[in-house]
Amino acid sequence: MSRVNIDIVAALIADAAATYILPRFNRLADGDVREKGPGDLVTIADLETEQALTPRLMELLPGSLVVGEEAAAADPGVMDRLSGDGPVWVIDPVDGTANFAAGMPLFAVMVALVERGSMVASWIHDPVAGVMATAEAGAGAWDRGRRLNVLPGAEPASMSGAISVRFGRRDLARKVAGRSNQLGSVFSFRCAGQEYLALASGRAHFSLYHRLYPWDHVPGFLLHQEAGGYAKRLDGSPFTPRTHDGGLLLAPDAASWDALYELLLA
Repeated sequence: MSRVNIDIVAALIADAAATYILPRFNRLADGDVREKGPGDLVTIADLETEQALTPRLMELLPGSLVVGEEAAAADPGVMDRLSGDGPVWVIDPVDGTANFAAGMPLFAVMVALVERGSMVASWIHDPVAGVMATAEAGAGAWDRGRRLNVLPGAEPASMSGAISVRFGRRDLARKVAGRSNQLGSVFSFRCAGQEYLALASGRAHFSLYHRLYPWDHVPGFLLHQEAGGYAKRLDGSPFTPRTHDGGLLLAPDAASWDALYELLLA
């Protein structure tokens, strides 16, 4: 069990979203959006939300550190904080920034708490839909009092899920693209947070990712796990907050994982 109150953290996240994100949704001014890398957007809402959450979360858990997406973009050395044993908050202030900037309501605020290299709690907030999904290691996944559960396992031909390999190896992307028509259906929200919400709430069966930045996957991985899901990196090894490559496949159970891997990647 984590050393923080799940509901207090959720309230901090919701307040930051209401203060810095929602007022700018569909109202971004000239100069509020820029590229921090080719095709990689950041908005004033990303920056202000992370800047607001960072000190509040650190005050909530004295001695804790923060790994935020925008801080890590400015200083990649921030990622080294995850190699220690002390408590570390992982923050993605606006996951799905391109959607947010385009006025599409497919974005989320994601936060996780990591300690001794293990995921202990996570939060994914959709401020437009009012969703606040939370998970605590060993205590299940929840959305405002409702228990979340993944879909039952199924054959690949009847499974739906998200595939995001555009940042990965081209040979892998070609292989997956050539085989994905054998699945039930495939989609991409271009927002890992929304895809993890779909998995944990039983609206999708699987997700496949190549790039594994901690802010994109640590909060959702724990949520999916606590909702009953099964996941491994593509080489069969476990995903941890300290593993940032190697791809990730999430499925309802081990049998479904094996079947998806055999179809898409073997």
